[in-house]
Amino acid sequence: MPQPESTLNPKLGEWLVAVNAQVANLKAAGFEPTPISARESLANLTKNFVDPGPEMAVSETLVHGGEYPVPVRIYQPENRGEGAAIIYCHGGGHMAGSVSVYDPICRRFAEACGRTLVSVEYRLAPENPYPAGLNDLISVVRHLGAALDKKGISHNGRWILMGDSGGGALCASASRLLQHQPNSIDAQVLIYPSLDYTMQTLSIEENGRGYLLEKEKILWYFENYFQGSQNPYLASPLHGEFTAKLPATLVLTAEFCPLRDEGVDYVRKVREGGANAEHLHFGDMIHAFLNIESLVPDASDRVYRHVAEYLHGI
Repeated sequence: MPQPESTLNPKLGEWLVAVNAQVANLKAAGFEPTPISARESLANLTKNFVDPGPEMAVSETLVHGGEYPVPVRIYQPENRGEGAAIIYCHGGGHMAGSVSVYDPICRRFAEACGRTLVSVEYRLAPENPYPAGLNDLISVVRHLGAALDKKGISHNGRWILMGDSGGGALCASASRLLQHQPNSIDAQVLIYPSLDYTMQTLSIEENGRGYLLEKEKILWYFENYFQGSQNPYLASPLHGEFTAKLPATLVLTAEFCPLRDEGVDYVRKVREGGANAEHLHFGDMIHAFLNIESLVPDASDRVYRHVAEYLHGI
């Protein structure tokens, strides 16, 4: 629930006035959203507001072993240690985003955490609806070790799942499905994640208009992702099984994000199920604020620092 003292960051407020005016003009002109517009919008947003990331060794490979050879980009910062490597799933509502779009963000996480980071180019809807992207992530979890071995990249066979928005949904979904199987997931970091495909939380209504990510756009994403082939409730990580076998979890939420409440509820359910969960809340932020870093540099820096501190002992 929003707190009485919660106030939107002033710079975001000014920026959103212009964004909302532009959105209103597009709707009045009969704008029709397409996968092209969704992908270009996220790519341009990130390019305009996130500077290139730090220099480090970068390579690419395919992860074989599942139904599809999954392309991945591997980041190796100079300060990397021997701990579990990060598997990163980008945001974009299962329809947008890419390894290339998220390159600066992944570089920042790799350097801040001092770990090898593997960014996953999972398949996107509507061309590849549910569960293609989820299957890609699970395939990477199961077969990444062999792919890294072929590249001569050292690892300890343990992984940390990390993702924002729709990528957070994939991470939580994979953790849910793998919790009863022998697996190599030590932790998951979910950044303003999408966890309830039924869209029933109060924050969807409170923040579903005027704060960049709008309710009607979320519904459009989900319609393209499921295409009527799956019960959204059954696919939702928030409505899955919560046991002590889930990995240690860190969830980051933003006060003015429509997905806020599902993140809060997920933390509660992880704890009730017997696993460890931590929650970091940003009381003046909106969804996807890492993609507009130059507007909110302090909040973005706090994310990278806190995630690094959380993973220090993992």
